[in-house]
Amino acid sequence: MRYPLPYKQALLPLALACAFTAQAQTPPQTATNATLGETMVTAARTAQPLTDVLADVTLIDAEQIQRSGAVSMTDLLARQPGIELSRNGGPGSTSSVFLRGGENRFTAVYIDGIRVDSQSTGGAPWESIALGQVERIEIVRGAAAAVYGSDAVSGVIQIFTRKGEGAFAPYVGVAVGNHGRKVVEAGLSGKADAVDYALGITRDTSRGFDSRPGTNPDIDGYRNTNASARVGWQINNAHRLTASGTYSDMDAQYDGFTPNLDDHGLNRLRTGGLTWSAQWTKNYSTRLSVSESRQVYETKPSVYRTETTLRDYLFQNEWRSGGHLVTAGLERRTDHLVNSPIDQGRHQNALALGYGYTGGAHTVQVNVRRDDDSEFGGQTTGGLSYGYSFAPGWRVTAAAASSFRVPTLYQRFSQYGQPALQPEKGRSMELGVQWAQGGSRLGATVYRNRVRNLITFGSPGPCQDAFGCYENTGRAEYMGITISGAHRLGAVNLSGSLDLQEPKDLNTDKVLARRARQLLKLAADTRVGEWTLGAEAVASSMRFDNASNTNRMGGYGLVNLYATTTIAREWTLLARINNLANKEYQLARGYATAGRELYVGLKWTPK
Repeated sequence: MRYPLPYKQALLPLALACAFTAQAQTPPQTATNATLGETMVTAARTAQPLTDVLADVTLIDAEQIQRSGAVSMTDLLARQPGIELSRNGGPGSTSSVFLRGGENRFTAVYIDGIRVDSQSTGGAPWESIALGQVERIEIVRGAAAAVYGSDAVSGVIQIFTRKGEGAFAPYVGVAVGNHGRKVVEAGLSGKADAVDYALGITRDTSRGFDSRPGTNPDIDGYRNTNASARVGWQINNAHRLTASGTYSDMDAQYDGFTPNLDDHGLNRLRTGGLTWSAQWTKNYSTRLSVSESRQVYETKPSVYRTETTLRDYLFQNEWRSGGHLVTAGLERRTDHLVNSPIDQGRHQNALALGYGYTGGAHTVQVNVRRDDDSEFGGQTTGGLSYGYSFAPGWRVTAAAASSFRVPTLYQRFSQYGQPALQPEKGRSMELGVQWAQGGSRLGATVYRNRVRNLITFGSPGPCQDAFGCYENTGRAEYMGITISGAHRLGAVNLSGSLDLQEPKDLNTDKVLARRARQLLKLAADTRVGEWTLGAEAVASSMRFDNASNTNRMGGYGLVNLYATTTIAREWTLLARINNLANKEYQLARGYATAGRELYVGLKWTPK
């Protein structure tokens, strides 16, 4: 990797000084700072103690989400290690999440175990995923196709909505901010005998700001209504049924290509799932789930509409004995796209096998999966990880995996598409070392992920459109190192991460568009009386907005401040300032981002 020496000299001492970064009072959890009993579901698609997880992972809990004051899911994710964001305007605009520099479509996304993807744009429609009802987020970095099949080339992000536990507990919250932002939320949760339940709804509106200054001088606001519901029935000690669903309706104004036109992008996302979990013996359990997600995007007054429907059927088997975990899963996935004149579908049937072992200083995870695609035939992927605890608090890990992603139905059957497109295929390797002692931690992961058959938008000719066509012409390499850590310095908790990466096109040796080579993220908080006071800083190096690296976007640095307190026994106050210095910067060339943002929220949660 190549980095300018002056930049390194300025950045690295600061990063290493803060690398014993901190856990805030409710920090993101990793395998090196796991608390007793902390578990993760996403890494192996089954509950595991976080200390047994070999992948590079982050857990974000409800308190951190509430404290963030983030408008959108992407705003929150962009503050995590190994992740950066691209967005064409304000919240509700087309958004992409780059995990370890990989394309947006290379991250598999799930909500309560329900797959979310767009067969039009490729990858999760992040602008449709609301933050309001989220209780927990799990991030797994690194190829995971041997567990999840197509899509998990760079990693997996799973979002969990609120669930019921304990006595009946209602809540009500209100918040206001600049740009005319208003948030109202309400919900309830609890458990009565064998039934637990949770229901919530959030309404978030804003006048917004001009997303393309000088092009179409108007204010581009949004309104978003989202809701979630979850009901569980513990039939007996061995059997449980769970039903869950989410709904998000976003109306976001944007600036199109016609001046003085009031453009609106309407995003609706609906998910629903039913799961039966059974513990047949002390060692053997099964999980049977059926789920569906449907995403609709349309524009007004210009006419465009696309609808993706995904269905998933999963039968998961688990056998545990001592330090051994054996998994076997049968899965059927179906995709369907309606985007006139396209009305196409496909399916994949898969068998996934896994074996994990934890004993003494050694941890091993092996996965293999065979997908039979209705269009592309058999696709086999595998993954092997090993961890060795060579000293108290120290562990070294190594992993290798293969991955693939089939082309979207739009890439194959639209006017820009080619039915002969082939799946993108990747091979990844990584090596990590972690140290943890008490509340302090330090970790570093070096990775390389090479993808061939990369689908790019190329020159006219192979398809019917004279503007351009999708082609399997690319080869990409996503290489880098992520350093993160945590430490308490006196009364102050520090936290942060440093990403040095080289996401590049191997055919042209150019940096991939809208991705920075250096990302630094720091945080600190402390208690002052009844208040928790915190600060966050994000620094990004320059990026290019195009594949030929001719349109340069400058680097930027942001500082955010927040404060929380309990003003009465059942009332919590949150105040937050994002982009304190009112920095002007762009995540996509020609599109503005929010300046200084003020946010004050009050939440009532009776005990």
